[in-house]
Amino acid sequence: MGKKSSFLWALEQGFCYFSLAGLILLPAAETFLRVFFHSRFPASPGLIIHLLLCLGLFSGMNTTKAGDHLSIGLLQFSSNEKLKRICAVASGLLSVLVVTIFAWCSVSFVKIYLSPPQIIGFIPDQVFALVMPLGYAVMAFRFARLTPLRGKARILGVLAVLLGTAFSLPVIFKSLWGFDLPEPAYRINDGFLALAFFLKTPALILLIPAALGGTPLFVVIGAAALILIRSSGGEIDVVSNQIYTALTENSFVAIPLFTLAGFFLSESKAGERLIATFRNLFGWLPGGIVIAAVGMCAFFTSFTGASGVTILALGGILYAVLSENAPYPPKFSIGILTASGSIGLLFPPSLPLILVGAATRTNTIHLFLGGIIPGLILVGGMILVGIVFSVKTKISLEPFRIKNAGAALKKSSLEILLPFLLVAGYFSGILSLVEIGSAAVIYVLVVEVFVFKDIKVSEIKQVLTKAVPIIGGILSILALSQALSYYIVDTQGPERFARWLQSAISSKYLFLLILNLSLLVVGCFIDIFSAILIVLPLIFPLGTAYGIDPVHLGIIFLINMEAGFLTPPVGMNLFLASYRFRKPYVEIARYVFPFLFIQLAVVLIVTYIPVLSTYLTRLY
Repeated sequence: MGKKSSFLWALEQGFCYFSLAGLILLPAAETFLRVFFHSRFPASPGLIIHLLLCLGLFSGMNTTKAGDHLSIGLLQFSSNEKLKRICAVASGLLSVLVVTIFAWCSVSFVKIYLSPPQIIGFIPDQVFALVMPLGYAVMAFRFARLTPLRGKARILGVLAVLLGTAFSLPVIFKSLWGFDLPEPAYRINDGFLALAFFLKTPALILLIPAALGGTPLFVVIGAAALILIRSSGGEIDVVSNQIYTALTENSFVAIPLFTLAGFFLSESKAGERLIATFRNLFGWLPGGIVIAAVGMCAFFTSFTGASGVTILALGGILYAVLSENAPYPPKFSIGILTASGSIGLLFPPSLPLILVGAATRTNTIHLFLGGIIPGLILVGGMILVGIVFSVKTKISLEPFRIKNAGAALKKSSLEILLPFLLVAGYFSGILSLVEIGSAAVIYVLVVEVFVFKDIKVSEIKQVLTKAVPIIGGILSILALSQALSYYIVDTQGPERFARWLQSAISSKYLFLLILNLSLLVVGCFIDIFSAILIVLPLIFPLGTAYGIDPVHLGIIFLINMEAGFLTPPVGMNLFLASYRFRKPYVEIARYVFPFLFIQLAVVLIVTYIPVLSTYLTRLY
């Protein structure tokens, strides 16, 4: 990397870290001033959401450079190198084309829709929004560089940029002339509208193999939004409008904060301390080590909100605990760890619960409460399997020593207190959701860096380097999912679908069965963040039509997503476990099957006994 490139990369990283630091410190300052001085930090809400916008684009650039954007990528485990290369080239060129369109749409959005600008503190919102065209232009360039082309074939990357620019001519014209286009520009614009309508169906069909072939999901979702909006007569820069809306949504600020807190926990020795505590407390019970492993998975997933992080970060150490120290057979250890990789999504402060609340305008506290009992049943089901297996195979037990248990509990007490402190702060009304996220990062940072010193100050940057691409991947998907969700809601598709389904299916219980089957398929193919913003708006009017409580519907949705992660033929957790434990996909699916059966049983119990999801909400 040359000096110029190194400087630009350092500058980009600096802006990214500055945005993240602002998201942590501004809510903390707001809390401090409000509690002790009954005052506020000037322009804090506006600055926070626009820092989220900056973080979303800068971290997205970072994710592109690292090649870490979320994708299905079924072919990554294929042994056919030629096919993998063809798919990589096609995926790269499609990404260049689509992201180039995002960049031009962003230029139009900043110039047309943010004029006249609003002042955020002392900075015009247009200045913050300039990160959108800059960010997507850099992403397009990086996708072109990462596309495996050699020699003269590299010209294809340039052609993809030019083609993306050609498809963007309507918004380029708007940027130049505003809404009063000259006659030739009007004709070109009408031609593109007709072309979009004609190509709508084949283009959408082609996006399916593109997604399966490894194209980043945010590109696929964004391309679908562009096609659908344009073919229905809308302007494609609406996509950039929705990106801006999503990345300046106050409730989304907590997502990078909790994700970062989860990474600091996983990079420290918190996992080892918690495992030691669980083992000393429950090791004397049949299945005590399983209780420790499942509890650990639930704890970490409730913070990261992404099952993949739990499997990748803790899979190795928990596998060693189960297989080497107990010992449990490898197939049991891998099966239960894979099945438990997403088991904490129903516990506060789970990011998916927060997103469900934002997407459906449901009280987040009620969703937190609603997830507790179903989450405990799901955890209990996994633990019950472990107990039965331990008794059947006569796994040796560890003697209970109160001195050891007390010492282990003392060492991990600060980590164990964390979720209780956060939930208490939120439920008491002292802290907002954003302030809870800020408090979580600061608390974990102090505990792991300055109290336990598991992470040196000089190593904080390494943790950020690992966390930022994941944050960028999540925010990129949320931003484009918002655009596709806008089209779905704007066309009144959910309401029409609800009326049709109600006329076709009168039974609420039959509807719930069909809903479960459909959501399993969705969870199998789509990541949870996209599903919440794209699929949930379709389902929510149906729930209202059939008289289903919004909290109950949200819990049904999430618990199906959890099971969908384990459902072949895709099941994202199966692929992640195959990568982490270096076992063939088919073997992983076989190991997981008994645990998937338990989770499906819990799905039915939670679905048909709504009081499990709604009982605690009545107490608040």
